[in-house]
Amino acid sequence: MLAAFDNHLMDARPRHMTWLRRGLIEFLYFGFKNARSCLFVFTFLAAMLLMPRSGILGIPRYDMLLIVALAIQFWMVYARLETWDELKAVCLFHVVGFALEAFKVSGSIQSWSYPDFAYTKTFGVPLFAGFMYASVGSYIVQAWRMFDLRIRHHPPYWMAALIAILIYANFFTHHYIGDYRWYLAACALGLYSRTVVIYRPLDRDRQMPLMLGFVLIGFFIWLAENIGTFWGLWRYPDQLGAWSIVHLSKWSSWSLLVIMTFTIVAGLKHIKSKIHIAEA
Repeated sequence: MLAAFDNHLMDARPRHMTWLRRGLIEFLYFGFKNARSCLFVFTFLAAMLLMPRSGILGIPRYDMLLIVALAIQFWMVYARLETWDELKAVCLFHVVGFALEAFKVSGSIQSWSYPDFAYTKTFGVPLFAGFMYASVGSYIVQAWRMFDLRIRHHPPYWMAALIAILIYANFFTHHYIGDYRWYLAACALGLYSRTVVIYRPLDRDRQMPLMLGFVLIGFFIWLAENIGTFWGLWRYPDQLGAWSIVHLSKWSSWSLLVIMTFTIVAGLKHIKSKIHIAEA
């Protein structure tokens, strides 16, 4: 049924309709395709919200979430909702995310913490945490296929890779040499100023600035982060006594992380073939 739904969503046969009806239908299909691209995100988020804090059958909550995340990934590959190449990219996001988490919860940094016990905690980080970063990559991978994304005026790949590396490094180094996120954001803005993403919500191509896409995805990740902290999956130091909204500055951090994630996804061979590199 899900495969049939995917085929229906990606059916690009021309439709003839009035401009008003087209606008409404394209808006609906845009929402459907985004929801479908969030398959891993929604299922994993549902598991996080529904999982009892005490765990299930004596298995701690964090460990059960790891089992659920692995089961979802196995099912997506088995059902051919995700290719092996895409799974490799998702695994890379998991590793990159886990390394960042291990640094952030370390005794000398303590940016946030995971208060509950888990057998699968390593360096103070439960292994399921990496899947929160992998879910961002999963969304981008799935959306690329569902919307038949094409990128125009993409900057030279070495420049995109360099800014992505610097963005990732800043998450570590800002604790020692200052936070340069806004300088990096300005560089990214200049780098992607001409870049547009072409997408197909229904049967016609539409386009939007790629930077706008980064900012919008970052906003929804920030909302999901508020949900996760509200449910006590992890906590920032100012949330230990009572929950409070995650600082709005995290939106910028997530938007920058989306740029890094996008660059990794763009490195996939079958996606790079659809990217137009500007010669001048």
